[in-house]
Amino acid sequence: MPKLSEENVLKSLQDLPAWSRSGHEIQKKFAFQSFPLAIAFVNQVATVAEIMNHHPDITINYDQVGITLSTHSAGGLTQKDFRLAGEIEKIYRQSWPATGVGA
Repeated sequence: MPKLSEENVLKSLQDLPAWSRSGHEIQKKFAFQSFPLAIAFVNQVATVAEIMNHHPDITINYDQVGITLSTHSAGGLTQKDFRLAGEIEKIYRQSWPATGVGA
């Protein structure tokens, strides 16, 4: 999958609330009311990532989950990253609208 142009990266980021870019990666932190809720979210993200065969870097700090995406084989950001980020947003909105404490 080809690396996106700078223009396409910036345009794609506009559709992802609170996601930010750092070099060749996009990232976001998600907050939850408890550690078990954070882990449940990570498990759902892992299922979707496995289906898409695109695996994010995930950090867990008690009730905070950090997701970082990049297509290492392309040397930067591709549509694959933005599609997975969109799916992660859907998971968060559908499963945690009342229990998440911010995004």
